[in-house]
Amino acid sequence: MRRLISATAMIAIMSAVPVFAQMKHGGGHGHMHGADGTGHDMATMPGLRGDSATAEESAELALMFRKFKTMSREVENLPNGIRTVTRSSDPEVMDALVSHTVGMIDRVGQQDDPKIRIQSPTLDIFFARGDRILSEVDVTEEGVIVIQTSDDPEVVDALHVHAAEVSAMVEQGMHAVHQMMMQRAGN
Repeated sequence: MRRLISATAMIAIMSAVPVFAQMKHGGGHGHMHGADGTGHDMATMPGLRGDSATAEESAELALMFRKFKTMSREVENLPNGIRTVTRSSDPEVMDALVSHTVGMIDRVGQQDDPKIRIQSPTLDIFFARGDRILSEVDVTEEGVIVIQTSDDPEVVDALHVHAAEVSAMVEQGMHAVHQMMMQRAGN
């Protein structure tokens, strides 16, 4: 499967996977007591819901966060964007990864921000300037390969930052989200 999607961007999280670093709506995450030790409710993950996110989108994110240890990721920063390869050893997670990646890139192209409660503010520029991003998604045996480029230097910087955020989430799951939220709260 090969898709060339012009005028779009961001795969939130796991090459997509989000995605996500700040409680945008308060969310009261301090009142949740998750078994993962981060204060997140790993059973229902309410922070993965959004103003216009579908139940399926939230469920895909929850699955990827629950099974983040099955995932791996490589990132190459390009002068005008990024090239990422993200994969999972779990077929169910791989399906969610492909769906999430393609879905978020389509959303960016339509400037349709799902406003997921914990999504990173880095994503704001993608939804505002989705017409300035060229995205190519290739699903191979190697994994989900995403190449995103732009001639807008601010978008390129954001692509680099978000790619690193997603990589942290692939490596650490919700702990990375918690750390990013704490860093932003301290600023």
